[in-house]
Amino acid sequence: MKTIYIAFLIAVSVAYLVTPFVIKLANRVGAIDVPKDSRRVHTVPIPRLGGIAIFIGFMVAVLTTLKMDTRLMGVLAGAVIIVTMGYFDDIKPLSAKVKLLVQLLAAGIAMYGGVKMNILTNPLSLISGTNDFIVLGKWSYPLTMVWIVGVTNAINLIDGLDGLAAGVSTIAALTLTAVALFTGDTYISMLAAILAGATIGFLPYNFNPAKIFMGDTGSLLLGYMLSVISIMGVLKSAAALSILIPIFAIGLPIFDTFMAIVRRGMSGKSFMEADKGHLHHRLLDIGLSQKQAVLTLYSISAVLGFGAVALVEATLKVAIVLVIAVFFLASMGVKYLGLTETKTSDSNIDV
Repeated sequence: MKTIYIAFLIAVSVAYLVTPFVIKLANRVGAIDVPKDSRRVHTVPIPRLGGIAIFIGFMVAVLTTLKMDTRLMGVLAGAVIIVTMGYFDDIKPLSAKVKLLVQLLAAGIAMYGGVKMNILTNPLSLISGTNDFIVLGKWSYPLTMVWIVGVTNAINLIDGLDGLAAGVSTIAALTLTAVALFTGDTYISMLAAILAGATIGFLPYNFNPAKIFMGDTGSLLLGYMLSVISIMGVLKSAAALSILIPIFAIGLPIFDTFMAIVRRGMSGKSFMEADKGHLHHRLLDIGLSQKQAVLTLYSISAVLGFGAVALVEATLKVAIVLVIAVFFLASMGVKYLGLTETKTSDSNIDV
């Protein structure tokens, strides 16, 4: 535990100290988010590239506290690729196709290093009460790729208010830290704690009113790292409920992305076409301030995180009750907030 605390504090300290320099860099290279459409809630230009501070804090802590192996080398190589792409995208937006190809490349490198789903809980076992598993075989490659790219973009899509993606990602990373500790995986708990620490170090500059945005440099990095950490940790486990734990831990971004796919599909729009139907937009629409909306979504993420930790020791019956409860509450949220209704935007670049 002492080593985990040290790694966590290194990540927090480095990210916090580096962020002011990243703000200067962003201003110098022209990585500025100008409020040019109705989806953006800030009214003045804000520098981007905050993800560089998160990345530096993360890398310094990892390289000074964790033992390097082939798997971690693959993960870090993928992270470098993601951050490099994010840097250029934050200066001058890249096309969606280019960004997807780079994400696939990063995921492929992580998989080559050994990050891969091999087995999954059989969803029917949650109904039957048995402890069955599906050996993925060749399917492990496409499913791992879908998970990494999907979660990477889920964090990117929820990055729409000051401090939202950073806070939600921190809660998810802390959840994965706790789960790893409960299952006795110190290595993964340290990696997740370092990610949480680097994001926390950046958050004081990003919370409303933000002095800097993390940009795609940060949101894509956080999504990528959360996805690979969950595979390296709980998704490699043969525990009966392993498939549910990361879904709960990263539940809010996954839900928001799923609803975006449904909403845009029902309206005949491309998934890449931005709208104002995300959870944070709806909360603003009902009268919440930025801070209130962000804190509300933090609370939901925290509840889901506690649920993920509870699933580590839960019986199948308890898991079924939790899933039903979450499904019911999510359904109520969809109905109350009108998450299937599309509000168009004058931009095709989503956040």
